[in-house]
Amino acid sequence: MRETMALFGTGLTVITGVTGDGPVGFTLQAFSSLSLAPPLISVNVSRTSTSWPKIVDSGRFVVNVLGEGQEELALAFAKSGTDRFANVEWTPGRSGVPRLAGCVAWIECELVATYEGGDHTIAIGGVHDLIEGTTRRPLLFFDRTFRTLA
Repeated sequence: MRETMALFGTGLTVITGVTGDGPVGFTLQAFSSLSLAPPLISVNVSRTSTSWPKIVDSGRFVVNVLGEGQEELALAFAKSGTDRFANVEWTPGRSGVPRLAGCVAWIECELVATYEGGDHTIAIGGVHDLIEGTTRRPLLFFDRTFRTLA
């Protein structure tokens, strides 16, 4: 299954949240729009994630849609046991949750519901704010390799 699913190209995101101890975040490619009315999104998070429970506790998160040239950012937020925000430029969004600099878009959400889905948690976010970046060049992931549009 892993081999075949790697052939489905996706965008890349970093999910960010904030706790009393500071910002948290992780790289995620399992993101999608769910509903326009009401505006909802879906993220599928590995149950082994140590960052996601902290975000759940706050109830708020931002989907940072990565753009071309942000490969190092995707890799940094995919590594466990590191200070993922070291040397990362960000600003607080409307709800205080980090928006990473240089992204294609930012989607600020409130956690609405979670469901168990195998080895993942399916989380539904109610969209509270949508911000478009200045670039229209997304970072893509296909066959375990970063890609960009031609």
